[in-house]
Amino acid sequence: MNELTENMRFGTVRTFKGSTPIKSYVISCGDSYAFMVAATSFDWITITSPEAALVFLDAWRAAGSPCVKIAVVGAGTASIFNEARVSSKQLIDVAFVPSKATGKVLASELPNHGNDGCTVLYPASAKAGHDIEEGLSNRGFQVMRLNTYTTEAVQHVDQMIFEQALSASVVAVASPSAIRAWVNLVAESERWGGSVACIGETTASAAKRMGLRNVYYPSSPGIQGWVDSIIDALGIHKQVQKV
Repeated sequence: MNELTENMRFGTVRTFKGSTPIKSYVISCGDSYAFMVAATSFDWITITSPEAALVFLDAWRAAGSPCVKIAVVGAGTASIFNEARVSSKQLIDVAFVPSKATGKVLASELPNHGNDGCTVLYPASAKAGHDIEEGLSNRGFQVMRLNTYTTEAVQHVDQMIFEQALSASVVAVASPSAIRAWVNLVAESERWGGSVACIGETTASAAKRMGLRNVYYPSSPGIQGWVDSIIDALGIHKQVQKV
């Protein structure tokens, strides 16, 4: 069930004024995921990213739109379900959001309602860490992780776009895989020494482990905090230029 098909999903890219995105693509699994959603009743289904939510919704519809109870990692992921809930007659119950939008906090706070054998389906990226299943298992949950998609970095970037990217004073990244892809792209170039604005602490920690400095991130992961971190990084860059 963990085998991936060649079914590619291209996500929407939102850009700031004057920015240029370097896209990656997502490969998702298909029928086996839908079968799992249809055939098995779980106390919780944990969704930890907008892309995981989109892939889940495809499987959920293919499974006949059963009633499900969802735990999401944060508001950004929850927003993906809003439109689906309008048309689904409340078959999707987004019942839990942790106090902080990280996998570790979700795993530590997810209610088990006194059920020692509480079951969780955790559909995830094949590249995701193990904080959630390990944290939940340590609390007595029965967790089934299903790798439902993976992300792959682009293999070639147009040279003109790459030159523009190297001139950027701030690179904005929303996942550890994104920062890994960026580091791999600039590994052979010594011309980039800018700052990194991360969507949250998990991505920022990955950036620091890769040796990057001038890493900015919000205390609570999310779009608005990410925007604030980008603005902070740009502000520091302008101050340094003035000096």
